[in-house]
Amino acid sequence: MELIQENPDLSAYLAADDVIDHHHPLVRDTAARLVKDAEDSYGYARLAFEFVRDTIPHSQDAGDPRVTWRASDVLEQGTGICHAKAHALAALLRAEDIPTALCYQRFVHHEGAGHALHGLVAVRFNGAWHRQDPRGNKPGVDARFSLDGERLAFLPDPAAGELDHPGLYATPHPAVLGALRAAPDRPHLWKTLPTAL
Repeated sequence: MELIQENPDLSAYLAADDVIDHHHPLVRDTAARLVKDAEDSYGYARLAFEFVRDTIPHSQDAGDPRVTWRASDVLEQGTGICHAKAHALAALLRAEDIPTALCYQRFVHHEGAGHALHGLVAVRFNGAWHRQDPRGNKPGVDARFSLDGERLAFLPDPAAGELDHPGLYATPHPAVLGALRAAPDRPHLWKTLPTAL
């Protein structure tokens, strides 16, 4: 699949906003702590990915009812669904000047009928975009940081109406952000996740 950069201006994928708030002191401090152990920007990107994947539990896996969506809140509260974790990783990567996009996949909703969007990121290295999925590993899920072939959490099944969206977004899709902001808790969010872009 060819990934499509929605904004031709690469600087958009380094920007801070209310969601990917990499200007926030907690994001900056976390990035500064991680970068100390990195030999280069690739090493930092891998460390940031593993930090978000492994130390911030996916709220559904953990049974945590809290809903986070702002990167700094994800880091502070230590919880989030895939979209929130993608926002946190994007902020950590952009804090160290690594262009990062938000990406989406559509999967059969595991609680009931229909589909739901899944969130992940893409990082830009060596003139190309590479998708990464920090949602968190569990039995049956083994996502890894890779610039040499994707190692994502899930692969879409086209026969089930599942798909990869090719768009690379500089900001969260409005439908995703709206659902996250409006949800009083994760069980409610699970019923209101967008089904398509």
